[in-house]
Amino acid sequence: MTLMQLLFLDIVVILATARFLGAAAARLGQPRVIGEITAGLLLGPTVLGQLAGDAVFPAVAIHGLKSLAAVGLTLFMCVVGMEMDHLALRGRTRVVTGLAMGSTLLPLALGCAFGFWLAPRYAEGETLPFVLFLGVAVSATAFPVLARILADRKMQHTLIGGIALSAAAVIDIVAYSLLSVAVALGSASGTDAWRLLLIPVYIIVLITLVRPLLRRLVKTAEPLPYLLLGLFASAFVTEWLQIHYIFGAFAFGAVMPRDEAFLQRLRERLEPAVMLLLPVFFAVTGLTVDLTKLQLGDAGVLAVIMVISVFGKIGGGYVAGRLSGIPHRGSAVLGVLVNARGLTELVILSVGLEQGLIGIELYAMLLVMALVTTAMTGPLLGFFRSASPTDGNLLEQGPADDAAATRPAEKVGVPGPGPSETSRAEDGL
Repeated sequence: MTLMQLLFLDIVVILATARFLGAAAARLGQPRVIGEITAGLLLGPTVLGQLAGDAVFPAVAIHGLKSLAAVGLTLFMCVVGMEMDHLALRGRTRVVTGLAMGSTLLPLALGCAFGFWLAPRYAEGETLPFVLFLGVAVSATAFPVLARILADRKMQHTLIGGIALSAAAVIDIVAYSLLSVAVALGSASGTDAWRLLLIPVYIIVLITLVRPLLRRLVKTAEPLPYLLLGLFASAFVTEWLQIHYIFGAFAFGAVMPRDEAFLQRLRERLEPAVMLLLPVFFAVTGLTVDLTKLQLGDAGVLAVIMVISVFGKIGGGYVAGRLSGIPHRGSAVLGVLVNARGLTELVILSVGLEQGLIGIELYAMLLVMALVTTAMTGPLLGFFRSASPTDGNLLEQGPADDAAATRPAEKVGVPGPGPSETSRAEDGL
């Protein structure tokens, strides 16, 4: 079988398996991403590799799949960047900021502290980048998966849903920013470390030159070719600057003009390609990890990672909610919602592995944590929504301002995810 034949066969296998298991996950009340990530694990050395060896996914084919995965991830990160300015933060900035900081700082601090203890055994390079990376990995929240969970439970227009989704967007920005710092620290010892000094120049160019050019594209009949040219150029520049191409894609999406008709038209053109290529990214994730190689001694480390991740996110979110005046059950639901990690965690982990910040053993444990914390969100949400007869209106149509978060009896509409978040959610991103 030629290389091209093998590559196309692998794509067919990946898409079919991801589609089947994604649908199975949806039937079980889980985000489709859970099934799609599981498909990657099944196709990798954890299961299929034990049976067929490298016959289906040899190393030469994996190289081509990684290139496809990089294109899909670049498009996805651009879409994520486009969405960040569309969440209704006005009127509830205090609550959203408090939730974002509370559910980020606590797991970040716990993760960094644990990272110092793990560094002698698991760090692939310098200690400081490893420590910061572990803190980021356990403090992330999956904005796209959270949109799916809220849409499935008809919570996207509730006060709690709006606050949680807005906070997840802020957490994503913080996580990607800290991740870029960790990557930069890990690259600082290289011979090309001087390139990091050009990062402020890159940001200034995006804001002062690229954004005005993008505003002109809004009026053109066919802007997509020019946008793709700019997107991949931005990804190339950040890769050359040694801070990974996902940051270039995210930043390019973030400086898009805030014209809803233009962005909706762009989403409709980009999202089919994203839907096609993201399962390849999941498969490549699974092809790089073998869960059967985890040692018994790793079980204790995994247990601590789970405790830090779950306690840090749910506990930090709950305390932040209570300090903002949100009643008990609403604060508990907020903590549960920001505990979902999903695709955001996979992006972070893939960057850490590619950049040599972590090894394959810790990567595998963090991958398990991402799956478990995402899968537990639905059941925990159902429990807290039905556990108490009080505070119920916070979980129905809710008020939109900070002060109203402490008045659960009122029922006023809260802007939830727009058409783009809902459509992406329905696709299971």
